[in-house]
Amino acid sequence: MREIVHIQGGQCVISDEHGIDPSSNYVGDSDLQLERISIYYNEASSHKYVPQAILVDLEAGTMDSVRSGPFGHFFRPDNFIFGQSGAGNNWARGHYTEGAELVDSVLDVRKECENCDCL
Repeated sequence: MREIVHIQGGQCVISDEHGIDPSSNYVGDSDLQLERISIYYNEASSHKYVPQAILVDLEAGTMDSVRSGPFGHFFRPDNFIFGQSGAGNNWARGHYTEGAELVDSVLDVRKECENCDCL
């Protein structure tokens, strides 16, 4: 079955849609949903599910709020990519200065992709 590596910007988190609660357990009621859970998640010990996701933001504070929130333990710690200061809603600053420094890190999704059998 194919797998998807999800690259998300900012503090958006999708898990309710897949039947995963904040403690990384499957709580959905659809057999089809459970059958295809491995498309977005890796199953860890004790039937816990870890998203195949990379979180990216220019602000460290945004990623800190995700890590300290209810879903903080949900993600692999090395899949958080963030800058030291945001772009301040300035597209040019985000594109040419702050964002340009993170491009190589963001494009290095290899680590997560190597865990997939059929991407």
